[in-house]
Amino acid sequence: MKIIPKKYSNLIYILLMGFGMSLFMTLIITYINTGIDINYPKRFLKAWTVGLPIAIATSLIVGPIVKRFVDKYTK
Repeated sequence: MKIIPKKYSNLIYILLMGFGMSLFMTLIITYINTGIDINYPKRFLKAWTVGLPIAIATSLIVGPIVKRFVDKYTK
């Protein structure tokens, strides 16, 4: 069962990639910079609230440019 029209597949892909990448990068970078203790979840969530919108906006801007570049130089 398809719920979302195919024309939105690239947008959904970009949003999910930005979400996933920002999640894992923030988890790891917060751990590397501050370690894990009782306040780790709070620090992570604070960093992710900043990182997620930046990752989504960057993905929306850079994603189509990279796709055109790759399409141009691949068969």
